[in-house]
Amino acid sequence: MTDLQQLEVWFITGSQHLYGNEALKQVEAHSKEITAALQAAESIPVKLVFKAVVKSGDEAYKLCMEANGASNCIGLITWCHTFSPSKMWINGLKILQKPILHLHTQYNRDIPWSSIDMDFMNLNQAAHGDREHGFIMSRMRLNRKMVAGFWREEAVQNQIGAWSRAAAAWSDWQGARFCRFGDNMREVAVTDGDKVAAQMRLGFSVNGFGIGDLVQVIDQVEESQIERLIKSYKSSYSLVENPSFTKSVRDAARIELGLRSFLARGGFKGFTTTFEDLHGLAQLPGLPVQRLMSEGYGFGAEGDWKTCALLRAFKVMGSGLKGGNSFMEDYTYHLDPRDPKVLGAHMLEICPSIARNKPSLEVHPLGIGGKDDPARLVFDTAPGEALNVSLVDMGNRFRLILNEVSVVAPDKPLKKLPVARAIWKCKPDFKTAVSAWINGGGAHHTVFSQTVTTEMVEDFARMADVELLIIDEGTTLREFQSELRNNEVYYGLKNWPAG
Repeated sequence: MTDLQQLEVWFITGSQHLYGNEALKQVEAHSKEITAALQAAESIPVKLVFKAVVKSGDEAYKLCMEANGASNCIGLITWCHTFSPSKMWINGLKILQKPILHLHTQYNRDIPWSSIDMDFMNLNQAAHGDREHGFIMSRMRLNRKMVAGFWREEAVQNQIGAWSRAAAAWSDWQGARFCRFGDNMREVAVTDGDKVAAQMRLGFSVNGFGIGDLVQVIDQVEESQIERLIKSYKSSYSLVENPSFTKSVRDAARIELGLRSFLARGGFKGFTTTFEDLHGLAQLPGLPVQRLMSEGYGFGAEGDWKTCALLRAFKVMGSGLKGGNSFMEDYTYHLDPRDPKVLGAHMLEICPSIARNKPSLEVHPLGIGGKDDPARLVFDTAPGEALNVSLVDMGNRFRLILNEVSVVAPDKPLKKLPVARAIWKCKPDFKTAVSAWINGGGAHHTVFSQTVTTEMVEDFARMADVELLIIDEGTTLREFQSELRNNEVYYGLKNWPAG
């Protein structure tokens, strides 16, 4: 997984030469103190670096050029301590390729009522310095996050932390490589899409590889490697053995080792499989996929490369937080009108990072794919708040759809269901949520997250310049449908004539 502590957010302060060297020294000292305080905040997982007090157009341009070329710089925080004329920022902001957070704060929390004089007023001018700075970004139609409040406030630091996690995920997407073994599931629409548009707009590439290429690597796995891996299985999971258990688990271990090697050699951050193309594999990969997801790889079933890439982004965003992120599918409903619920699962591939307790390693038949009984981890998901998020291709744009949900325990033990699963209640209620989701074109495949927040997804969508539809406690179907109609007009005009 990505070590977020190795990533940098640069803290940039705006000012100008008008105020003289003594004032600029104070501006720099104040900015360094704020940077150090933000660096120490528990909610901010990345390294905060004080970079400069920008006083001219040349300085702004050079700094933005430097940020573009710094691979470990994932974004800039800008703050105008004093008045920073916005025209001097234009050339720098025009070329900047990193996300921006505009922090509207000031060094002092309180007005010093009894001692305030014009020297104090001239030094502490963020109230209008940031308005000037904000204007030029609005005039240039730049997407950015706006955070207002005193820099020591926990709420302010939490907002910066959420944005920095989204920036880390966005940075991780740039140049990322995702691998597809086989194509999309035949005749399925929502999991397909424009991979060229994705690379142009979102930064990652998706390419297909023949299943034979993977099988060739799997066949090179040594027996000693398999034995070591099976020992790890025995120490990590509860084993539920049956007559086909030993052979199936050995085959799964061989597939995992080959798959892991293939992904590492290619520098891939995620992959897809499909049960319609398993030539040369003993079984549909279940256990191997689950374990690789738990280590940070993205995954999508049936060739679903968009969910694969989105899961990888969520793995990065949620790094170090309690809970997990998984590939998920809305599978079946409990339609009791007094207490409707959704059962989410998949044939095999749910990430154990969301497991409530120690998963059990089991082998059961699979009715599709025409292969041997596959090994898989079986578990229930821990109750609590979560998100389901879908990325779909609408033709002229990509769309994110998010539903806030509450995970609950099953009404009764699911003794005969041999897959990992989650049970949740939709917000604001079942009928509104599923109607909005389906009206919005949301897929049956999602990324399920216990770690990523709605705010992080909002920040991520803003960086990616992607449409985001949110279904939460305040959603009404009438307003949601109105938003859909309005967005058609907005994005139609925004993307014309390219489409």
